[in-house]
Amino acid sequence: QLQASGGGLVQTGGSLRLSCTASERTLDKYSVGWFRQAPGKEREFVAAITWRDSTTYYANSVKGRFTISRDNARNTVYLRMNILKPDDTAIYYCAANPASYASSESRRYDYWGQGTLVTVSS
Repeated sequence: QLQASGGGLVQTGGSLRLSCTASERTLDKYSVGWFRQAPGKEREFVAAITWRDSTTYYANSVKGRFTISRDNARNTVYLRMNILKPDDTAIYYCAANPASYASSESRRYDYWGQGTLVTVSS
């Protein structure tokens, strides 16, 4: 089971850092992705990081503003979000995939966290 945390209310242009931890497994052999779902919209890919060499991938909508990273010693994957916009408002989920590659497809991920709400006010 994964736990996502760090969400909250922030003004446009602000920053947040989300964390994804695992209570029953170590994440160092999992590729981890962040997805988000806004009200009335489908879940979409945000960012992912591989376990083997920490290669990162980003959705075009967040590239240059968001940074995904991992700290295996803390068993945690982070999503640093800068220059937040109202369109970033969503529930953010982290997910783990035991494969060595990272995918933008949610169906590739086996384990999911409960989500953390990010609200960006205009």
